[in-house]
Amino acid sequence: MRSSPCFKLLSSLSLAFAALAAGSAAAQPLTKLVFGTDWFAEAEHGGYYQAIAEGIYKKHGLDVSISMGGPQVNGLQLLLAGKSDLYMGYAIQAIQVQERGLPVVAIAATFQKDPTVIISHPGVSKLADLKGKPIAIGAASDNTFWPWLRASFGFTDAQKRPYGFSVQPFLADKRLSQQGFATSEPYSIEKGGVNPVVFLLADNGYPSYAETVVVTRNTLAKRGDALKKFVQASAEGWKSYLANPAPGNALIKKDNPQMENDLIAFGIARMKEYALVTGGEAGKQGILTMTDDRWKKTWDFMLAAKMVDAKVDYKKAYTLDMVKDVKVLP
Repeated sequence: MRSSPCFKLLSSLSLAFAALAAGSAAAQPLTKLVFGTDWFAEAEHGGYYQAIAEGIYKKHGLDVSISMGGPQVNGLQLLLAGKSDLYMGYAIQAIQVQERGLPVVAIAATFQKDPTVIISHPGVSKLADLKGKPIAIGAASDNTFWPWLRASFGFTDAQKRPYGFSVQPFLADKRLSQQGFATSEPYSIEKGGVNPVVFLLADNGYPSYAETVVVTRNTLAKRGDALKKFVQASAEGWKSYLANPAPGNALIKKDNPQMENDLIAFGIARMKEYALVTGGEAGKQGILTMTDDRWKKTWDFMLAAKMVDAKVDYKKAYTLDMVKDVKVLP
């Protein structure tokens, strides 16, 4: 059956309008976002770099740039000054700054398990065995995991030794243990000829999320749609990175040329081994998820350790609105 001229005209017009609509959508400007990380580019940031490398952010209408952190970079200060739109923070910090009235809120959590570890020489069987033994600990730990170790295992300040972010003192002294990240310091220690015993604090009850995505309340109120897209795209980036990290690794090495291929591979392997990104609630609710229960446990620990005033409303430190619809399962 032949089509009538009128039908052909309508069909042509429909196709033309569809083409115009598609062209118009493609021409829509991307929403720019700057994400400040907590350190130099590394495997622990891989999912975000992957989302750029694979065009995942662009697919969601975003133009995301990553601003590297480092020892001299105050990421929270840059966030509050408007130099970045999002910042890679820490759950405990997000609660602590509420006491100072700082308008920041966590919207997602990269690491379901904090990667902080205590590293010992061979022969130590459990974390509790280190009570009273010397441990190299950084000053910043007084506001994070050290109060938890004191309360949970009876550790005391008398056993603390200065930590200069080097594994050399550990390698030189078989009696010494030290702090570190599961994804980095054990690699350097193994290269130094020691097969270390590694205790992941999260697997021993330490409750805090790590590498939380933090924004200001003003950004949350005015750019909520863009933030939801960022969380969704980042979760997709992490799933992609853990499956095939090569695209993200290329961008990591571009930003941080000093990064070794072997260290990147070690970091990815440890993230998988300990299920840092995919463990806990992420297995059921999706990558980057958070829960009220986990935040309550972190608050309870901080309160018991007298790390924060009881009058602080810890629920202001986070929102679940950005993650509740993100269901990117590992």
